[in-house]
Amino acid sequence: MIMLVLFLGFLLLGLPLAFCLLIAGMSYFISADSLPLTVAVQRLVASSQSFPLLAVPFFILAGHIMNHSGITQRLIKFSNLLVAWIAGGLAHVTIILSALMGGVSGSAIADAAMQARVLGTPMQDSGLGKGFSAAIITVSALITACIPPSIGLILYGFVGNVSIGKLFIAGIVPGILLTLTLMLTVFFQVKKHYPAQAEGETRPQLGSVFTAMNECKWALLFPVILIVTIRFGIFTPSEAGAFAVVYAIVIGFWCYRELSVPRLLESLKQSVDDIGMIMLIILSAGVVGYVVAYQQLPVTLAQAVADLTQQPILVMLLCLLFLLVVGMLMEGTVIVLLLTPILVPVVQSVGIDPVHFGVLMMIMVTFGGTTPPVGIAMYSVCNIMRCPTDEYVKAAWPFFVAVLGLITLMAVFPSIVLFLPELVY
Repeated sequence: MIMLVLFLGFLLLGLPLAFCLLIAGMSYFISADSLPLTVAVQRLVASSQSFPLLAVPFFILAGHIMNHSGITQRLIKFSNLLVAWIAGGLAHVTIILSALMGGVSGSAIADAAMQARVLGTPMQDSGLGKGFSAAIITVSALITACIPPSIGLILYGFVGNVSIGKLFIAGIVPGILLTLTLMLTVFFQVKKHYPAQAEGETRPQLGSVFTAMNECKWALLFPVILIVTIRFGIFTPSEAGAFAVVYAIVIGFWCYRELSVPRLLESLKQSVDDIGMIMLIILSAGVVGYVVAYQQLPVTLAQAVADLTQQPILVMLLCLLFLLVVGMLMEGTVIVLLLTPILVPVVQSVGIDPVHFGVLMMIMVTFGGTTPPVGIAMYSVCNIMRCPTDEYVKAAWPFFVAVLGLITLMAVFPSIVLFLPELVY
């Protein structure tokens, strides 16, 4: 209880997330006679001693290098040509770009912030409202949560001891369904609120589409290479991350010829900032995670749920509802690191596949970042676009309803998520 109160208290005071976790975790060891403080230090160090965890810094670095090597710009051009003619124009472009960028950035917040800078003003200039533009940029970043190489799926697989390769493949169909669901929602919302935008433009010629696809073929090939190499055992997820860095450098220097040494150094600098922040959170969460396991909280919670119901669907929906509430209050990375070791035994105890649960968990905790009161992706986009939060929420609620409806559908019918990994493996 002391640990929880300290964590929430420091979080409300605005202390950085990693220090909130570290202070809260250390407080338990200081107050408990049964555990020496040296165990906390050991757990802090032990949390970093993981080969699969190497995938995180590698993919973050690869994403920054790709952003500086011309890949992102080509993906924007391709997305624009592909769907700008549909009613809603650039709103569809940002959705398709999120789907394509899922295999590049691996981070929903990074994807949302980048798109807000690049597409925010053009979307408003095209006649779409500021709130609507901010809403679709933010919510479409959810696709990045499940399209490989999602950083969240890597962390979930690492903490929950679940196959990262299976998680990557399982995330493909939900990512496609999210893309189609959001595009349909945009289509109907534009027809209703922006009739001038509903006219659309001329459909692109097939030749133009193939030309644009050829220009960004190296970016489009990346997720395919990633999944194939992991599935057939050529690379582990960590080795795939290292390959992604080399791949990005080769493409940037020799294929697109837009990556320079100064740009590479800038990518390294940005990556060090991101990796340092994430790794400090992971190390601090390791201390709290040990306390949670020592107190046998997963066993207690699993027993409580088992006493309440043995129906897998009800357990899944209860866990997702819990994640929705927690996701509105905490950052997604922390939720994955803290709750994965608690919830995975709970869902496994009633026969739910941890791969199925992991994909839905990642979508749900990332969804929390798009909603008040502590939505990091929401505040990032609204700050960049200078959009009032109330205007954002007013425009975003139809997208929230559509996404929650799709998540419920995938929870009730597990085969939607699992048929592809079962087919491949």
